[in-house]
Amino acid sequence: MASHHIERVNDDIRRVLAEKLPELKDPRLHQGDMLTITHTDTTSDMHYCKVYVSVLGEYDPKTLMQGLKSVSSYLRREVGRSLSLRFTPELVFQLDDSIAHGAYINKLINDLDIQHDDDDDHP
Repeated sequence: MASHHIERVNDDIRRVLAEKLPELKDPRLHQGDMLTITHTDTTSDMHYCKVYVSVLGEYDPKTLMQGLKSVSSYLRREVGRSLSLRFTPELVFQLDDSIAHGAYINKLINDLDIQHDDDDDHP
């Protein structure tokens, strides 16, 4: 039962953060083409929530993380206002490069020069 509760909390936190991120005015957060919350992982004691973010396009990871750290208390307050939780977890941001890595692999596959056989004899 507790894990189902944590999953619901993770989904709710991700939803609130996804709504609030575009409203933020910090220019450090508007690097690249798109900033996305890919996953949230809240500890079972609800004290910490690891927030995985992904950015497509060119960006400076150090600058982005500084921007996220500077707005984390505001975002935590907004999560607390939006959700009815006994304790609002501290948000810890971490870069997730899985989307960028997937796009890179997709580009490599598309760039391959594969010769197709026209023979119908071979499967």
